[in-house]
Amino acid sequence: MTTRLQGPVAAAFAVDGPLAQAQPGYAERGGQTELALAVADAIENATTLVAEAGTGTGKTFAYLVPVLLSGGKVLISTGTKTLQDQLFSRDLPRVKQALGLAASTALLKGRANYVCRHHLRRNLEDGRFERREDIAVLKRIERFAAISSSGDRAQAPGIPEESPVWAKATSTRENCLGQDCPELAGCFVFKARQAAQQADVVVVNHHLFCADLALREEGVSELLPAANAVVFDEAHQLPEIATQFFGRSVSTRQLADFARDLLRIGLADARDAADWMALTQGFEQSVRVLRLAAGRPGRIDAARLRTMHEFRLAVEGVAAALPRAELDGAASRSRDLLRLALRARELAGRLRRWLQGLDAAISGDGASGAGAGPVRDSGAEPAPAMAGDDGGLDAAAGFADALATADTQASPDEPAILWVEVHQGGVTLHATPLSVAATFRRHRESAPRAWIFTSATLAVAGRCDHFTEAMGLDDAQVLRWESPFDYQQRALLYVPRGIGDPASAEFGRRVGEAAWPLIAANRGRAFVLCTSLRMVDTLAALLGERIKQAADGIELLVQGQASRSVLIERFRNAAHPLLIGSASFWEGVDVVGAQLSLVVIDKLPFASPDDPVLRARVEALRRAGGEPFRQIQLPAAAMSLKQGAGRLIRSETDRGVLVICDERLLSKSYGKSLLQSLPPFTVSRDAQQALAWLSDEAAPVDDAQVGSAQPDGTPALTQRI
Repeated sequence: MTTRLQGPVAAAFAVDGPLAQAQPGYAERGGQTELALAVADAIENATTLVAEAGTGTGKTFAYLVPVLLSGGKVLISTGTKTLQDQLFSRDLPRVKQALGLAASTALLKGRANYVCRHHLRRNLEDGRFERREDIAVLKRIERFAAISSSGDRAQAPGIPEESPVWAKATSTRENCLGQDCPELAGCFVFKARQAAQQADVVVVNHHLFCADLALREEGVSELLPAANAVVFDEAHQLPEIATQFFGRSVSTRQLADFARDLLRIGLADARDAADWMALTQGFEQSVRVLRLAAGRPGRIDAARLRTMHEFRLAVEGVAAALPRAELDGAASRSRDLLRLALRARELAGRLRRWLQGLDAAISGDGASGAGAGPVRDSGAEPAPAMAGDDGGLDAAAGFADALATADTQASPDEPAILWVEVHQGGVTLHATPLSVAATFRRHRESAPRAWIFTSATLAVAGRCDHFTEAMGLDDAQVLRWESPFDYQQRALLYVPRGIGDPASAEFGRRVGEAAWPLIAANRGRAFVLCTSLRMVDTLAALLGERIKQAADGIELLVQGQASRSVLIERFRNAAHPLLIGSASFWEGVDVVGAQLSLVVIDKLPFASPDDPVLRARVEALRRAGGEPFRQIQLPAAAMSLKQGAGRLIRSETDRGVLVICDERLLSKSYGKSLLQSLPPFTVSRDAQQALAWLSDEAAPVDDAQVGSAQPDGTPALTQRI
């Protein structure tokens, strides 16, 4: 059906259209135009579209053109803040200029990304720092906030986004004073939200979008403005992110933050109301007992939790140590104390509901034996979001009332998986949804608008069922476009012979032995992508020793040596880099040209069978008569493998070798599905052929070949549009 938008959209991509006029050397791409027309149709008819567009299709411009030409209010959500920034600062302005449009745009991130003037000032006045250098960093943040128009910490020069000091310069949903804050007039969060309300196109990220949906579940004011359409780029990340935000969690990090604020605010605002020092010390001791009772680092499922009586008592001890009565008595002294009292009530409620889930698991009444009740409050910690406009006293009191009645908001149709994550520094109690499909479907049905999901990696063996079922998109139109890159001529998939069983104790050594000749021949310029941190350490040691012996100038970069962003930047600029990393380097890393011409993957990325969430979902599907391996484990592995393999070819001129050191890819029956999910590589098992393929790549790297790709993987505007 022809729509109002289709004519202007097709004209924009024509060989004599505005995009071609804006960029000399423009080449029309059929797949890009078809995708743009499909997006236009979804926007005009308020339908749901799932679109996989292989690397090089130009999907970013394919959705930006109809979004801007539609004239409506549109949210664009990205999987990472890096892509969010690139989209807002580079791609949107280019398309707007090419089309001659004046649409207003806004960038909106979660609360933790903006400096909070109030908490920055309070922490500077308090002067309690774990390290002396933290004072200097906080002073630098203060100077940045004084001159910044956005307060976005990503723009703070010389201050790493990962710095723990940011916790003292930002606010959370729990401690924000909202409209009663004395710094409201200069609040960066408030200004960003105002701009988003007024803009035609708002660029957000999946964490913020899912946080907004989770708050709507609680009946709290929304974070995001209403829109005629929502476009999700990097949509393959949505199921996992939605699972985080539609679940519940309580971490010792949250508890430690509460203890820190308890002492600071209590002493500052109501010194005579209680012995805040003793209360804080008692609470911190209960948290330490909890950490000790959890045992060694790892993941604990519901079955094991049923036997951990001391751990249950430790959780009860933390809940009992929360000084609710003292805070309730002092809450009228200040807004900070009132917020702190509400935080204590919320933490107590989360702990109580988690214990109820554990009791249900012990008694056998939990969901599928996983052990949890309804999933209602968004206790997920991974990306704190901005609160709604709940800053007044009446609104705050209403929030407290909502907490008091939270247990009555049952939703028995949404069972959860109970588990605990233990790491060196702390513990997190989780109640994870068995599925987010029903929740996401409910939100889509409640808001009639276009829902567009796009990514380079959504399909498994040519089908997107895994994604649509996980997200409850039964009614979606599903379309696919293959990458226009010539993989058969420009990329070789090499599967070494004799590599052995991945479970073997010798597997790591064999991977290193198979990879080293290729790394040496290519003079580095390689990624080694591992499925575990243990393998990262193993291969770093093995290959590091080979590099020392060869003395050929290869620079070894290993995950953990520095932040992800620093390692990637060093890789781009080094003459002969070799980067060894795990999950965080499998996607969202774009290096164009010969600088990255070899990618080694240690084994097929099947999730650990010991993962409590995976095990519970497998058991539930098996009881329902499904096939867990085919419906859950294989699709997840295929998507991950596709992401890792996608690091190799990022432009039409790229050339290189992908090494997958797992013979199951060719020897097992399921290997066919995994191969069909990958681009059409030339496949070889001949080590000499792989070395020969790299021979043309071993020449010195031309400076023009080194650099980062555009968000959809191609190196320049001429190749993207």
